[in-house]
Amino acid sequence: MKPLNRRVETIQAILIAFFAALILRQFVIAAYKIPSSSMENTLLVGDFLLVNKFVYGPRLPEWVGIPFTRGLDLPFPTGFELPKYLRKRLPGLSEVKPNDVVVFQYPLNPSLEYIKRCIAVGGQRIEIRNKEVFVDGKRFPDPPGVKYIDEEILPRDAGWYSTFDPELGSRDNFGPLTVEKDHYFMMGDNRDDSSDSRYWGLVPENLIEGKPLIIYLSLNGKMDDSGLLNHIRWNRLGMVIR
Repeated sequence: MKPLNRRVETIQAILIAFFAALILRQFVIAAYKIPSSSMENTLLVGDFLLVNKFVYGPRLPEWVGIPFTRGLDLPFPTGFELPKYLRKRLPGLSEVKPNDVVVFQYPLNPSLEYIKRCIAVGGQRIEIRNKEVFVDGKRFPDPPGVKYIDEEILPRDAGWYSTFDPELGSRDNFGPLTVEKDHYFMMGDNRDDSSDSRYWGLVPENLIEGKPLIIYLSLNGKMDDSGLLNHIRWNRLGMVIR
């Protein structure tokens, strides 16, 4: 075999692997790192997760990143219209349900990805009374990793920042609010220190990215001379996320 043919085959193999990785990243599975404490103690800063992007239906890409370029925009052609259900995502295996931990695009800046717990879906009625969450009038059970760090209970008229009408209340006394169709109310498990739907509103269905599966790596603190092995939280490796 001539050297030129070997180079061509090598380039072809690299390109195939590259595009296969792009497809997997967009439609099947992706990695995500926990950047903040809003989901403690369920998820900790420094946890690295594998996210299933197929379960809720993979989102159709509007942009594809290509190394050494500005990427490629993928708008739908003028006059072309997909069926309503396929306009933003392909069919999935299930829908987002209350108590699911979900990765989604931040509604106020879709270039950012957030991770929170779904508390209520479209048509459900949510209310928070003295930090206790109620959905459709029933107490929403606290997840095993839920965390409260502030003993103070903010009254309804605490006067805090929110995209909702101030009359809906505050962090600890909120609602009642009926969630819009095809939207979700998300909250962090660190209830007193989480930027979530109480602040910035509901998450529309088209911004849902996927469901985290397991923790494949967890690092405690910044790297230093003590070495990587001393910063790994070994007890969290392989932990299933619930």
